[in-house]
Amino acid sequence: MNSTEQTALEYLKKCLIKFNENTISALEVQKRKFNFEVELIKNKEKIKFLVYFGKNGIKTIIQGNKELKIYSEIHKLLFSGNLFDDSNDKNDEFIEPKEYIGTDESGKGDYFGPLVIAGVFVNENTSNLLKSINVKDSKELSDNSIERISSEIKKIIKDNYEIILISPKKYNELYSKVKNVNKILGWGHAKVLENLLLRCDAKEAISDKFGNEKLIINSLQERGKKILLHQFTKAERYTAVAAASILARQKFVEWFNIQKNILNFNLPKGASNQVVDAAILLKEKFGEEKLNDVAKLHFKTTLKII
Repeated sequence: MNSTEQTALEYLKKCLIKFNENTISALEVQKRKFNFEVELIKNKEKIKFLVYFGKNGIKTIIQGNKELKIYSEIHKLLFSGNLFDDSNDKNDEFIEPKEYIGTDESGKGDYFGPLVIAGVFVNENTSNLLKSINVKDSKELSDNSIERISSEIKKIIKDNYEIILISPKKYNELYSKVKNVNKILGWGHAKVLENLLLRCDAKEAISDKFGNEKLIINSLQERGKKILLHQFTKAERYTAVAAASILARQKFVEWFNIQKNILNFNLPKGASNQVVDAAILLKEKFGEEKLNDVAKLHFKTTLKII
């Protein structure tokens, strides 16, 4: 049994445990040429659950009458709920797929600046090339290194990336409606996946885990619902996620450079006392309304300024 088959089997076993906890019984697992197959039963209703394995990773399929209660329950467990508890964060045991999309964000903890979410699709070849140029978590790199490496990443992956920038003004508008940063992030990660799936045929994705898994899962759109999504803390250890973190950070830094030229004013990153001082000066120079264009107003920093 090769590594992909083993990953598929381990995933299936985890699913069966969760199904059993929901009083869904399983018959003996059958191994086919390209998949594992098992019949699931609840209240005399039956469906088949298949986990495919191949060079593109693993893929799950529910086979049966979509009108059955068991079908909708399995679908909800797989695609709309928190199927697995990753509280112990055992992603050290996870085998990185040969082809997948990685997503990450930048700007979540910064008072000034946008929220940026990026996604990168890699295959075995591009993944190895990205490793050769020392792609790693953007938090470990200087802004100068970010600029250089992001350019190299784009040369390697060509158009297999997607970046969404949510400006401070748009961010404040969204936050006033949902009152939750992670809900905005969940939408952003899901939108990046959906857009990137227009250009690549990924079967799996890995996202940095920033909150409840349902935040992304519930935001997935038509194409995104068809992929197998893994969410881990410290997901930047995976090549595509690290590359996405660099592209997101580069776009974030670029926004600051553009604003410096427009305003002739230096907006510091982060949320330190230096940021408070800068925000007070900005308010004095441009007026309080300018903060809505350049800052995330729900931060407690705003209370120290207004």
